[in-house]
Amino acid sequence: MKSFRKITGAFILVFSLASGLIFAQDKAITANQLPKTAKIFLAAHFKGVAVGSAIEDREIYGVDEYQVYLANGMKVEFDSKGNWKEVDGKHQKIPFGFIPASIRNYAAKNFPNTYIVKIEKERWSYKAELSNGLDLEFDSKGNFKKIDD
Repeated sequence: MKSFRKITGAFILVFSLASGLIFAQDKAITANQLPKTAKIFLAAHFKGVAVGSAIEDREIYGVDEYQVYLANGMKVEFDSKGNWKEVDGKHQKIPFGFIPASIRNYAAKNFPNTYIVKIEKERWSYKAELSNGLDLEFDSKGNFKKIDD
């Protein structure tokens, strides 16, 4: 009887994992299928840069995020509502209009010969990567916290 329970438990575990993989899929979409907020962000900060491809990351409960790969090699991630989560310039200088002024000012003042190549917005913080490889961490209000190298 114990072996039957183990087999049944293993079967249920495998089935649960398999069904999760079936329903959690990435789907290629067009730029027009992005949420309005994401389209506005791209138009404002990446004017004239074509979208190379866009991916909708679907989970069981719905869309989790969107990943947009631009023709200039940069990558932008948006949450399910189209709010930016991460902008990765792939070692290129990223536009700064959407970056909080306190973060821009701190980087410019303390690292004048560098520029921001990547920024991540998390629930309670920001992380900015500079062209010299340093990672700066800020709180949710843009106040400097620490440097990681």
